[in-house]
Amino acid sequence: MNILRFSDLCAQGKVQGKRVFIRSDLNVPLNDAGDITEDTRVRASVPAIEMALKAGAAVMVTSHLGRPTEGEFKPEDSLAPVAKRMAALLGRDVPLVANWVDGVDVQPGQVVLLENCRVNKGEKKNVPELAQKMAKLCDIYVNDAFGTAHRAEGTTYGIAEYAPVACAGPLLSAEIDAISKALANPKRPLAAIVAGSKVSTKLTILQSLSNNVDQLIVGGGIANTFMLAAGLKIGKSLAEADLVGEAKAVIDAMAARGANVPIPTDVVVAKAFAADAPATVKKATDVADDDMILDIGPETAARLAEQLKQAGTIVWNGPVGVFEFDQFAGGTKAIASAIAESPAFSIAGGGDTLAAIAKYGIEDKVGYISTGGGAFLEVLEGKTLPAFEILEKRANG
Repeated sequence: MNILRFSDLCAQGKVQGKRVFIRSDLNVPLNDAGDITEDTRVRASVPAIEMALKAGAAVMVTSHLGRPTEGEFKPEDSLAPVAKRMAALLGRDVPLVANWVDGVDVQPGQVVLLENCRVNKGEKKNVPELAQKMAKLCDIYVNDAFGTAHRAEGTTYGIAEYAPVACAGPLLSAEIDAISKALANPKRPLAAIVAGSKVSTKLTILQSLSNNVDQLIVGGGIANTFMLAAGLKIGKSLAEADLVGEAKAVIDAMAARGANVPIPTDVVVAKAFAADAPATVKKATDVADDDMILDIGPETAARLAEQLKQAGTIVWNGPVGVFEFDQFAGGTKAIASAIAESPAFSIAGGGDTLAAIAKYGIEDKVGYISTGGGAFLEVLEGKTLPAFEILEKRANG
């Protein structure tokens, strides 16, 4: 992907004394007291800011937070908790600036945080007048927010159209590199794990991947639908019977390419979905009418783990069972361990996937952990993300 990179501009000495506008993803969870409960996104924003400051820029940073009403600022929409955490991480004062669209006072060597960008009228619909005003604030626009790369908004797309220079920050650049390595130029075999409760929410992903991957491992409720498509009974398990035809089409498309969708040969079932529900391992052919499938069985997990250890590239989106309950976590734990042990380049994304990675402590064993949920899914669907599109357009223009 041909894009301009902020790191290159810094290395070339083209940032000194310039006004740099960084769009970060600082949409962090807050508790009722307004305190940040998980600061990964704030920490992930720091390298771009430090890079700009070290290069001698006057730095402006903004992000959305929550779902504010445009034109109506409320205290709970404020980035104040983020400014406080960012100041601690940077070891310097980070003033929070409100009503910033018409002008920002910031000098080279300083950084300011611009209040919640989604409070500005026209942000979500990418109104050109707003985008042009924001573009006039800076000499260089830096998109470092992969989590919003699938949205064409004022601070993710519009400003990039009009800013004198538009480029990708280090976090966005790393996402682009990892995605390209995993999907555009993968080392074979390429294995993809797509799991979740519903086929319908990930059908386009499954269809897109079926044209490219060598192994398509399905899990969760999605696997139940594929088991139905394979002629197996699934009791009262979560599934979408109306999408059995689409599941069969994915299986057939894979088979036509000499690839496969492994169907579970054993499963872990319970009579109810509950934290204290007793778990029973059964052959996939022995599922009773009142059984609920809540995980893949140990035989299936071992087989899939062996395949993953032989893979060249692994893409992971979704745990394969109800891993929040330990008695139904064996499959996801086995998959996580196999990815950790595999020499393959691995990329993982999605909230539940990140939770599983954290639970099993394999953060440093995954090749790349994506910071964007919706954006990561749209990449897997084969879509061109708006943020990527405009940065490519500007680089080639």
